[in-house]
Amino acid sequence: MIRLLHAAGSPYARVVRIAIQLRGIAGIEEQTATLRDPASAILPHNAVGRVPTLVLEDGTALTETLLILAHLDRLQAGPRLLPSDPAGLAALGQAIGLLDGIAVWHRELRRPEHERSPGVLALEATRAGRVADGLEAGALAAYADPAATPALVLACTLDYADRRLPAWSWRPGRPRLAAWCDAMAGQAVFRATLPPV
Repeated sequence: MIRLLHAAGSPYARVVRIAIQLRGIAGIEEQTATLRDPASAILPHNAVGRVPTLVLEDGTALTETLLILAHLDRLQAGPRLLPSDPAGLAALGQAIGLLDGIAVWHRELRRPEHERSPGVLALEATRAGRVADGLEAGALAAYADPAATPALVLACTLDYADRRLPAWSWRPGRPRLAAWCDAMAGQAVFRATLPPV
């Protein structure tokens, strides 16, 4: 049995969980694990302690969303999870970059106020706003396929920002992006993987 170790609130793990469901990949058991915990179920398999972690039948543990998706592509025939065309790769890279920036921003805000870096906060706020503005202005066309991985990553990122990063009010002034995100969030697989508050 292959196991996917994940944390319910992780947008990185949510992308993998949604991709598995959308593609109907069987034989993968999901297991929720704790993070930043010396007793975490992840640590015997992945010393980095990050999610998602995919533990293969031979005990090999894969971590990082894109590496896991690449492995899942090897397990199935049909549409690939990872794009191979330059436009698809560019869209995926932008979505992952936005997610990484949002994660850094959120992590920085969780630190005690006197330990926060104003430079990091300003950088990530500027980066996120720039990407969202570009999406609203027309770059959203690259995410038109709701089952493609670039769209899954972008939707998980924006939903994560809605739920975990109230410092970024990305919806005002971006009606197309907000409507696109709401349509993605309405899919059954998104509702089934909804993270806790």
